[in-house]
Amino acid sequence: MARWFIIAGVILIVIGLLLYVAPWLFSWLGKLPGDIRIENENSKFYFPITSMVVISVILTIVINIVRHLGK
Repeated sequence: MARWFIIAGVILIVIGLLLYVAPWLFSWLGKLPGDIRIENENSKFYFPITSMVVISVILTIVINIVRHLGK
Protein backbone atom coordinates (compact mmCIF):
# COMPACT_ATOMS: atom_id res chain seq x y z
CA MET A 1 0.00 0.00 0.00
CA ALA A 2 2.92 2.34 0.64
CA ARG A 3 3.98 1.92 -2.98
CA TRP A 4 0.58 3.19 -4.16
CA PHE A 5 0.84 6.25 -1.91
CA ILE A 6 4.27 7.01 -3.35
CA ILE A 7 2.99 6.61 -6.92
CA ALA A 8 -0.05 8.82 -6.18
CA GLY A 9 2.24 11.44 -4.62
CA VAL A 10 4.54 11.47 -7.64
CA ILE A 11 1.56 11.81 -9.98
CA LEU A 12 0.18 14.71 -7.93
CA ILE A 13 3.58 16.42 -7.95
CA VAL A 14 3.84 16.06 -11.74
CA ILE A 15 0.33 17.46 -12.23
CA GLY A 16 1.12 20.33 -9.86
CA LEU A 17 4.31 21.16 -11.72
CA LEU A 18 2.45 21.08 -15.04
CA LEU A 19 -0.19 23.44 -13.66
CA TYR A 20 2.51 25.78 -12.37
CA VAL A 21 4.78 25.72 -15.44
CA ALA A 22 2.21 25.44 -18.24
CA PRO A 23 -1.27 26.44 -17.04
CA TRP A 24 -2.49 26.63 -20.65
CA LEU A 25 -2.38 22.82 -20.78
CA PHE A 26 -5.40 22.69 -18.50
CA SER A 27 -7.18 25.86 -19.64
CA TRP A 28 -9.99 23.72 -21.16
CA LEU A 29 -10.80 22.28 -17.75
CA GLY A 30 -14.12 23.66 -16.54
CA LYS A 31 -15.00 25.27 -19.85
CA LEU A 32 -16.34 22.27 -21.74
CA PRO A 33 -19.86 22.13 -23.17
CA GLY A 34 -22.04 20.57 -20.50
CA ASP A 35 -20.34 22.27 -17.57
CA ILE A 36 -23.09 24.07 -15.68
CA ARG A 37 -22.39 27.70 -14.76
CA ILE A 38 -25.05 29.99 -13.34
CA GLU A 39 -24.06 33.52 -12.36
CA ASN A 40 -26.39 36.06 -10.78
CA GLU A 41 -25.67 39.42 -9.24
CA ASN A 42 -25.31 37.98 -5.75
CA SER A 43 -24.28 34.38 -6.31
CA LYS A 44 -22.41 31.98 -8.53
CA PHE A 45 -23.05 28.26 -9.03
CA TYR A 46 -20.63 26.08 -10.93
CA PHE A 47 -20.87 22.33 -11.56
CA PRO A 48 -18.24 20.97 -14.00
CA ILE A 49 -20.02 17.72 -14.87
CA THR A 50 -18.46 17.24 -18.32
CA SER A 51 -14.98 18.00 -17.04
CA MET A 52 -15.43 15.45 -14.24
CA VAL A 53 -16.51 12.78 -16.75
CA VAL A 54 -13.47 13.49 -18.95
CA ILE A 55 -11.11 13.31 -15.96
CA SER A 56 -12.75 10.07 -14.82
CA VAL A 57 -12.29 8.46 -18.23
CA ILE A 58 -8.65 9.56 -18.43
CA LEU A 59 -7.89 8.29 -14.91
CA THR A 60 -9.63 4.98 -15.64
CA ILE A 61 -7.52 4.47 -18.75
CA VAL A 62 -4.30 5.38 -16.94
CA ILE A 63 -5.07 3.12 -13.98
CA ASN A 64 -5.91 0.19 -16.26
CA ILE A 65 -2.66 0.66 -18.20
CA VAL A 66 -0.65 0.78 -14.96
CA ARG A 67 -2.40 -2.36 -13.66
CA HIS A 68 -1.82 -4.16 -16.94
CA LEU A 69 1.88 -3.27 -16.99
CA GLY A 70 2.25 -4.35 -13.36
CA LYS A 71 1.27 -7.95 -14.09
